[in-house]
Amino acid sequence: MQEVSAQPGVVPELKPKSYKSSSELKKRLWRNKLLYVMLLPGVLYFVIFKYLPMYGLIISFQDYKPYQGITGSEWVGMEHFQRLFTEPDFLNILGNTLILFGMNILFYFPIPIILALMLNELRGTFFKRTFQTLIYLPHFMSWVIVVSISFVMTTMDGGIINELLSYFGFEKINFLLSPGWFRPMYIIQIIWREAGWGTIIYLASIAAIDPGLYEAARMDGAGRLRQIWHITLPAIRGVIVTLLILKIGSVLDLGFEHVYLLLNSMNREVAEIIDTYVYTAGLRQGHFSYSTAIGFFKSIIGLIMVMSVNKLSKKMGEEGVY
Repeated sequence: MQEVSAQPGVVPELKPKSYKSSSELKKRLWRNKLLYVMLLPGVLYFVIFKYLPMYGLIISFQDYKPYQGITGSEWVGMEHFQRLFTEPDFLNILGNTLILFGMNILFYFPIPIILALMLNELRGTFFKRTFQTLIYLPHFMSWVIVVSISFVMTTMDGGIINELLSYFGFEKINFLLSPGWFRPMYIIQIIWREAGWGTIIYLASIAAIDPGLYEAARMDGAGRLRQIWHITLPAIRGVIVTLLILKIGSVLDLGFEHVYLLLNSMNREVAEIIDTYVYTAGLRQGHFSYSTAIGFFKSIIGLIMVMSVNKLSKKMGEEGVY
């Protein structure tokens, strides 16, 4: 709120409104107390699980010993970061991570947009809701279940896919142990599980578009494809850019569970990513400081990517994330 000075012959001056007393501020806080209560769980979540754990990043610069604690462990500076960049497998692990991330952007990211556009074109309420329910369901399955279903379908011993290949005269394929099939299986499972759930935000954005725009386009003779191209897509472009920026921020954070369940000794060369490497080095080998340094490196790269892409999007005329 702002106050305007109204003296004759003087250009009005905008002054920020200040509270006359702390009692007025207290009254406003009390009047909106329910809003602050609703906000409290989200604030506590970020404080407890996002900000307080950042104190533990200190051990990435120490030779951390659990029995000595953070304050008693020896300070080694950038030693663990130097080890990370000189590790023989680092470039291969980083390359695997970037390839899987690139496949996510190239193959998965457009799918929810396309599905949302298709769902928006369905006119029958029953069919629309039924189809939405069917594509949402896989999201509520854990990765253990998703990978288990894939295992049952692709196993050499009675798997339906290999049985069909054999029936039509083709040789059976060992999908689970073949390095060449790891990445296709990974991205197919991502699409099957998450594509439907990803349509929610786009459908909400499409629902906010003024129906009058579509009526005017129809009066001008525009068909459905032209309406999608000239009205729907431009209207949700800001949402697409925002989600793309956030997606790029997780360039090195693909998640541990999914890849770890698909990982085995035969496909490790193409399946080992930074998240699984952190688990191996940190928990199984007990190199806590080294694994924390890897996580710190991931966070810094993610922050740089978000800031860079956000700045680029603003130069291209988009709003960006901030």
